[in-house]
Amino acid sequence: MIQDNPSLIEAIRGRFAHVDSCPFQGPRVFFENAGGALTLKSVVDTSAKYAAIPDNQGRDNPAAEALSAVTQKAKDDLAVFANASTGQFFFGETGTELLFRMIRNACLEAPKGSKVIASSIEHPATRSAASQWAEATGMNYVNVPHDIVNGKVTAEDYAALMTPDVAVATILHASPVTGIGMDVVAISKAIRSISPECLIIVDGIQHAAHGQLDLDAYDVDGYAISPYKTFSRHGYGIAWISDRLSDKRHESLDGAPAKDWELGTRDPGAFAAVSDVIAYFEWLGGEVSNETDRAKRIAAAGRAIHEYEYELTNALINGTGNLPGLRDMDGVTILSGPDNPAREGLVSFVINGVSSPKVVTTLKNHGIRTHSRKADRYSGNVLAPLDLPDCVRISMCHYNTKQEVAQALAVLKEIVS
Repeated sequence: MIQDNPSLIEAIRGRFAHVDSCPFQGPRVFFENAGGALTLKSVVDTSAKYAAIPDNQGRDNPAAEALSAVTQKAKDDLAVFANASTGQFFFGETGTELLFRMIRNACLEAPKGSKVIASSIEHPATRSAASQWAEATGMNYVNVPHDIVNGKVTAEDYAALMTPDVAVATILHASPVTGIGMDVVAISKAIRSISPECLIIVDGIQHAAHGQLDLDAYDVDGYAISPYKTFSRHGYGIAWISDRLSDKRHESLDGAPAKDWELGTRDPGAFAAVSDVIAYFEWLGGEVSNETDRAKRIAAAGRAIHEYEYELTNALINGTGNLPGLRDMDGVTILSGPDNPAREGLVSFVINGVSSPKVVTTLKNHGIRTHSRKADRYSGNVLAPLDLPDCVRISMCHYNTKQEVAQALAVLKEIVS
């Protein structure tokens, strides 16, 4: 596995741009992956290559035909990557925009007077879309409260408020504030046991970089990814929708194919970059397993990433070498608890008597990039119930190292003392 293979960690880091230095700051540790992961060097090269091509798809020339092939390859690759044997992938502006579109169209097609169910742990990308479109379409909005101590919502929490007239549901796969993952399979099953035809939309933006996807197992109707958080770049989002949602009424040009959800001309470089990301997962899966099948290699990569990131968060929480972890530092409180098995590569915490922005600035001055979440429209749903104005977020990916964790702990030890 990754944690037992220093040469593999070095090879992984070698595939990412700016892995240990910032073009504006100089040498630094990058622990701000929840705000946007590092970009694969292959994605940088591919994006530059396709940015220079003037042609579009749908024309009678070799370039147009090649671009059409690139687009189709990306969608085929995504189907393998996410284990999606049905449905379709389409690209949009951002993950948030695509979540709004899917939720909006699901609500517009729902029976009048039916319900939308969502949870209080969700990012505003789904919470805002669900509440706004419930009101606009005359639906009733049902809020499922999350466990503020553990930072999660469960299938049982959904089941307690489910009724047969729930027509649309949203689920957060992992929280960008606490890093805690939700059991999408169990929640989806609980929803469908009471309302089988409910359209279920999942925010997978935080989860996608931290473990494998399995859309066939989720039994949902929509799933959104933000590629810039999954080793690609800004400027586009990816959505998968089920055949059932594909058939629903949606925005499209008059005369367009009935199931065409993409609007306007998309950047072919974005599609090509997706294939680069998936090729990386396949490469990594070959390094951590003996699998030869593409899907099995990608699944092996997902498992290895999850296991290694567990080791990294464990080192941050419990210490490494002779450095104490966050749980042993006086005045430090770890959001969602130090022993939460649902954590995915992210630890948020507060230091008693020291503002989180000040902690982030001190870490920055020591070359460690982190972020402060505030009780605002993005994170207030998590922080306000805990009576916290802010928190420090350290978010890691599998290209980070225990040595980098040790650097952060050394500075945090000084701050606490």
